[in-house]
Formats: sequence, C-alpha cells, structure tokens
Amino acid sequence: MYPIPQNALIAKVLVPVLYGCEQKSAIHAAHSIVGDVNVFLTGFIHVPIDQSLSTAAVDARKLRQTLKQLYKIKRGDKWAQVYVSHNPWNELVEIVKREDIDLLLLEWPCHFNSLNVSVAEVLSQPPCNIAIVNQHIGVKTRNVLIPIRGGPYAELSLRIALSIRNSNNAQISSLHLFPNNISSEQDLAFKGIDRVLKNLPEIRREEVVTDDPAAAIFDAAQKYDLLIMGASARPMNEVASIGMVTEKIMRESRNGVIVVKTKLPYEVNPASEEAGGTAISVLVDKWFAENTFHADEFKDLNYLLSLKQKQNLTISLALPALNEEQTVGRVIRTIKNVLMKRVPLLDEIVLIDSQSADRTRQIAEKIGVPVYIHQKILTQYGARKGKGEALWKSLYCTRGDVIIWVDTDIVNIHPRFIFGLIGPFLLRPEIDFVKGFYRRPLKVGNKLQAASGGRVTELTARPLLNLFYPELSGIVQPLSGEYGGRRKALEQLPFFSGYGVEIGLLIDMLEKFGLTSIAQVDLQERIHHNQPLEALSKMSFAIIQAVIRKLEIKYGQSILENINKTMKMIRYEQERFFLDIDEIAERERPPMIEIPEYQNRI
Repeated sequence: MYPIPQNALIAKVLVPVLYGCEQKSAIHAAHSIVGDVNVFLTGFIHVPIDQSLSTAAVDARKLRQTLKQLYKIKRGDKWAQVYVSHNPWNELVEIVKREDIDLLLLEWPCHFNSLNVSVAEVLSQPPCNIAIVNQHIGVKTRNVLIPIRGGPYAELSLRIALSIRNSNNAQISSLHLFPNNISSEQDLAFKGIDRVLKNLPEIRREEVVTDDPAAAIFDAAQKYDLLIMGASARPMNEVASIGMVTEKIMRESRNGVIVVKTKLPYEVNPASEEAGGTAISVLVDKWFAENTFHADEFKDLNYLLSLKQKQNLTISLALPALNEEQTVGRVIRTIKNVLMKRVPLLDEIVLIDSQSADRTRQIAEKIGVPVYIHQKILTQYGARKGKGEALWKSLYCTRGDVIIWVDTDIVNIHPRFIFGLIGPFLLRPEIDFVKGFYRRPLKVGNKLQAASGGRVTELTARPLLNLFYPELSGIVQPLSGEYGGRRKALEQLPFFSGYGVEIGLLIDMLEKFGLTSIAQVDLQERIHHNQPLEALSKMSFAIIQAVIRKLEIKYGQSILENINKTMKMIRYEQERFFLDIDEIAERERPPMIEIPEYQNRI
C-alpha cells in the first residue's frame, strides 16, 4: 500500500474501472484531488442475473490489461483485480469498507449504468464519502468554483477543493448565493461556513443575490474549469437525490462538475447555522497538517542562525521562576552554552523571578543572567501574584523581536525546547505565535507514569476550546509553559495575571491575527514536578474564568460579575475534613503597547 500523507485533506480515492465504460473524467478528477500516489483503480464487470458469470472471462482479461495501462502497477497487485458479479455495486461497497476508502468517485451516468445501481440508492446508503462527476473534467484543473451556502456537505466540498489546490496549485473561489428577501448577514445557513472562509485567505470570495441559483451558478461558472457542489440535503426518511438545481447543472454544464455527499446522515435543518458548522474541521485539519512541526526539523542550528541573520531578527529568552533552585541552574547553563556561546541564536536570556524564597535568583546571577523580580517592575501599576504577571512584565524587560518563554522546572532540559520554538518564526514570517507540546510523564512517588500529565488540559482547557473556540481544537497542549511570540503581536494583547494567561493569549491571537498566525511544535518529552490535585483544581477554576471573560468580550454580554470568584476547597486534616475558601480571581493586564513607560523605554 502506498503511504498516506499524515492529516491529508483527502487520503484514499477509489475509482471503479468498468468494462465498456469511458471513465476518463473520474480518473482525471481523482488525480487532481490526491495526485498520482493515492488513486486506486479496481475493475468491475456486470453480468446479467440470467447469464453465467463465466461468460465474462474474456472481458475480464481485457479489463486487467486496461488497468495495467491506466494504473502502471506491478503484476499481482491486489488493486489490479477485476470483479465479475451479478451485483457489482455490492462488491464495490465491500471493497470500500475493507480498504477504508476515503472518497469514492463515480462518473455520471456511465458508472451508475454499468454498476447496475441508481443515484438514489448510492446517495441513500453511501459506503463512504461520495463524489459524482460529469464527463467534462480535464487533465489539468487551474481554477475551481464552490457554490456554497453552508449546507451539510460544505465540509467535503472544501476538503476536495483544498486538496485540488494542493495537488494542482489551482485557484479556489467560493460563491455565496442568497435570496433577495434576506441579507448576507441574515443567512443563518451561511454563518458556520463564513467563519471558516474568513480563516482561509487562499479562497477568493464572491456573493450573488439571486432567486434563480441555477442560472447564477451557470453564469459564474463560465470562467472556471471545475464546479464542486453538495448534493441536495434531505432528511433520512426522504428519497435521496442530487437535487433539481444540481442535476440541471450536471446535465447541461460543459465544464467539469463534482457533486459530493458525505457518508454520515444529515439530521439538522439545512437552513440553520448548525448546517455549516461541521466545516470547521476542514479549517482545523488543514491548519494541523501545515502548522504542526517537530523540534528535530530545526536541529541544524547553523541554518537557523543564517535565517535569523538574513531576517535581521533579535531573539530573547525569558525564564519565569518561583522557587526553582533544584533545576534553574541546569536549565540556564544548558541553554546558554549551546544557544548563546556555541551558536548565538539567542541575543539575551533573562530570569523573571516571582520573589523566590530559595536560592533561585542567586544561582541565575552567578551564571551571569540578568535577574528581575516582577513585583518590583512597573510598580506604579501595582504588584500581582501569578505567572501571567511575570510574562507580561517580561515584555518590558526584554528587547528581542521574538520572545520565547520556557519554565524553569524542567528536569530533562534540552536545547530543543528553545530551538524547536524558534524554528517556525524563522521558517514562516507569517507565524506570530508558537506553542510547544510534549509527552508529560506523571511522577507518582519514585515512579514515572508515561503520558499521564496534562490533566487540566484534557479535562478543562481542550473541552472549553472545542465548545467555544473550535478553531483552536487542534492545539495539542494549549496550557503548555513553553511558547513564544513576535513582539509586534504580543505587545498588542492583554495578559491574564494568573493561570489563565496561556489560554487567554491563545484565544486573543486567534481573534486578532487568525488561526494561520499560530503554530505548534512537538518538543518530545518533558519531565517536571507535577502539582497536587488541589492546585490543579484552582488552575481549572481560573482557566474557566479566563474563557468566560473572552466570551464576554466576543459577544458583548456580562457574565462574570454575577459569578462567584471564590472557591471552596475541601481540606483534610488527620481524622476530619472541612471547607476553606480561596479567592481565585483572574484579572487582566492591558496590552503592553498601551503602557507609556513601555513606549518610552527606547
């Protein structure tokens, strides 16, 4: 089996090759969608029920020769097999299920005639995602039009269009049709897909007000090689069809047409906002595939240095710390020796201390790193507790164009924690924010339990993001302490002072700069001292507050002022337990660019 690209928009595409049937258009479409590697062709011959299957022996031999010419595969490859059947559609369905096919391409009308199956039967119980093509798709697709309102098949239409763009460097345009009696903003069915399109700048957008969608599509399609449309959305108890408008276009268009239908049943009102909501997964999957890196991609430090010098960038590392005397020395020495002395990727390292009661500051000073106590920085604005406060004030203390933050409690510190985060900034100028992620073994007593860390991430942060900010659902570890950003972006964002800082920055980056400005990097494994459950409970409480605050801003409604910001903690003491109260109120600092002292520091 050929390798499938990780996170491919469309993976395996199957085109049935039928004896006596011209299927060039379907094969051209398949190659346009996934290139040459992951197109699979399998032969089928239909024999009428009143005839012996043995009568097809000669035709089967001829079809095998045709497959070899089309497919250019080794003799004996299972995909060269020809199936002879009284009911070839049933045979095809079994192959689709067995081989886990992602998309089945059928050419209209020849495939339906030769497979002895109706369009209604195929659309009623599709074995996988279906694409029905007309006979006018050429070898090369240069531009694609997606007439899209936001129905249930918008997601598949987008996936196919973006796959064609990746394989052919084609230009993609969307066409939003809405009737005269409503405005574009009132079209509920389009709201879900509109949210996606705003984050896909590579798709050009057109809007047409019309009460005759077929005529509008015909008129708009004249300048495009290919149209991709969803089949008619009908409840499960109605007869399936591709729809009158779609059928008319399929029958009369002289350009290529692809009509799509998803495997999953459609159960919501096609005029509702929910109808287009599932298309968000296209955006997330695309982002995940393109913006997820691995630290090993950036281990050539001299190459990174050359990119940094060409771009004339400066890079700062700020290390937040509170009582980390056990690890802070090794963290600083490891990073400084490799990334400042050996290869000068970093222009400065500073420690931002939160009034440690141990030797954390003394150790850092002895190694030669500037130390700041965040409570003593910008004192005219008061001193708050929390890591977020330290990160906010680190903008004032550093000078780099790019700022990297790494926690100082890492037991297995390695330079990859820093160069892995730096790499995407140097590789892709449009990236403004990079999050690290890793496997986090949980230390229980003297033993490490693999992949048991990140409990607040999985139980609080990721569920909240999936609910309210689904564009960020592909972020593996939104709360990781290893991340960084370009100063020009970070200085425009508010900072929560406590545990909410990570999720707050992530949401604000999305809202202000878009999903494509964010990347993530696999930093492999991170070993640190895990916090007790009570501390994690407080963290969750603060993170929930932070997300609600962002939702208040987004929707212009006040919620938090009516919510209790004190948390009753259950304390255990010898043979009794009792309730105690902790105040956990997440407060925000304004964007640093608004602080006069920051503006005047140079």
